[in-house]
Amino acid sequence: ILKDGLMSAKRLKFKTDRDKKRSKSFERDSQSERYWREKKMGNDEMEKKDPGLQGNEKMEAAIAGLQQEPTQEMLAHTLTVIRRRMKENGQLIIAVEPPKGDGQIQLQAIQTEDGKKWWAAFTGFEEELKGGGSVKSTFMTDIRKLFESALQVEEIEGIIINPWNRTIMLSKALIKIIFGEEQV
Repeated sequence: ILKDGLMSAKRLKFKTDRDKKRSKSFERDSQSERYWREKKMGNDEMEKKDPGLQGNEKMEAAIAGLQQEPTQEMLAHTLTVIRRRMKENGQLIIAVEPPKGDGQIQLQAIQTEDGKKWWAAFTGFEEELKGGGSVKSTFMTDIRKLFESALQVEEIEGIIINPWNRTIMLSKALIKIIFGEEQV
């Protein structure tokens, strides 16, 4: 019995040592990830970031990847990342026009060189600020609700996410692809 107990103790010690190594490895990976995230955003900004926007950096990274490698595969990957953020109840910042005489708030539209109008949305406040003051008022909205609205408004072609940097133009056809089987 004593011999079996010693063997069990050795196995237990081996197991706990192995678990400690795994734990340290996991801790090191988490610290590394946190370090790069804080370095990228700045520690203060990370703490101030709205919970609805947390995770949008995945969309920014996917869009940047698409800009680097504009292929069908990268487009499919980017749309998948956007779909995941939508399913996570992620939010975007939308630019709005000040109310006119009717008291209605309108989403700000950007007109492209071909004369088509697109709604502007941003993954974070940093992206919105890159417009140099061209955006006067903003609200946060659910990605799903914004996409559903865009599909119903005939006057626009779609949504431009981050019009100043890490840009993707989501036409209504691409928005429908993002919805996939979930189309309402």
